[in-house]
Amino acid sequence: MTSPDLYAVLMAGGSGTRFWPASRRARPKQFLPIGGEQPMLTTTAHRLGDLVPTERLLVSTGIPYRAEVQRLLPELPEQNILAEPLARNTLPCLVWAAREIERRAPGSLQVTLAADHVIEPAEEFRDSLRAAAQAAGDGSLVTLGIRPTRPATGYGYIEVGEQLSPHEARTDSAPVHPVHPVHIVRRFVEKPDANLAAEFLASGNFLWNSGMFIWRTDAFLAAVERWCPELAPLADIDGTSSPSKIESAFAALPSLSVDVGLMERADNVLVLPVDYTWNDVGSWSALPGVSAADESGNFTSGGAQLISEQSTGCVVHGEEGELVALLGVEDLVVVRAGRTTLVCPRERAEEVRAIVAALEARAPEHL
Repeated sequence: MTSPDLYAVLMAGGSGTRFWPASRRARPKQFLPIGGEQPMLTTTAHRLGDLVPTERLLVSTGIPYRAEVQRLLPELPEQNILAEPLARNTLPCLVWAAREIERRAPGSLQVTLAADHVIEPAEEFRDSLRAAAQAAGDGSLVTLGIRPTRPATGYGYIEVGEQLSPHEARTDSAPVHPVHPVHIVRRFVEKPDANLAAEFLASGNFLWNSGMFIWRTDAFLAAVERWCPELAPLADIDGTSSPSKIESAFAALPSLSVDVGLMERADNVLVLPVDYTWNDVGSWSALPGVSAADESGNFTSGGAQLISEQSTGCVVHGEEGELVALLGVEDLVVVRAGRTTLVCPRERAEEVRAIVAALEARAPEHL
């Protein structure tokens, strides 16, 4: 059953530099089939199922990507694509989306999701959103926290405080179990070093920051007005504003993430812990966590055919119809994209940004 006042906003404006060379400026990773058969944006939209009807699904992206969003989600109304003229990180785009939702249906609930996460199973994910929507009904800003399974240094963390009354994951007609506990957030912590991450895991009081949020649009906008005066230029922007007015407003903004800009400042933040499989697929080295290994222990993405002899632990990406052959190698990342090939050790996949930075100066046509 659909919720009559529940909207979803998918953030699909990132550059995906750590997934170069498959991810390019013209078509970043959220539009690619990484970790699955469908493009990540399509999978994210379909994961919502009937929880949010298409007319209440908004996609925040950049102007260059409007046509790609329309191609991948042809059922999405054109007015539901909010195309930013300038990239200003996550908070400004969410304020714009909230103002548009508030214009259409004041006091609605807004679910905010990244377009490039892998989450399973989908029904447990939807149950957690239903419970979070219940918790957000009183005006709290709610986030979902992932129970950590290892001392990861690539994620931010949330320290949980007092537990509040559990919230049932409800449909329009009946509650759906299980009941989800909700906690006050003590603090957000940026990506820790290995020792601190191990302490967080051992304490049992910390969750991974998933970057998924649920709030009432009026409560969110009130919090932004109180805690984020630097976003005042967005006060009069919504989906009916002219392109020139939107561009002028965004040009006056700082780059501000929703975590640093608002959630770390606000005093009415709650977190709902969840246990399902979640991965933000931050680099090529994340693929083993979201896809199954073949009989040789290698991982493929994008549809390419892999032939391997005496090779294991490799991550391979290429488009359908392409062939990649491996002989006597281990733990490599091999990416074929057009006329460009990347080869690096898996443990150095996070450093692909260094290649991208070098290309900015030497060969920007390959970005």
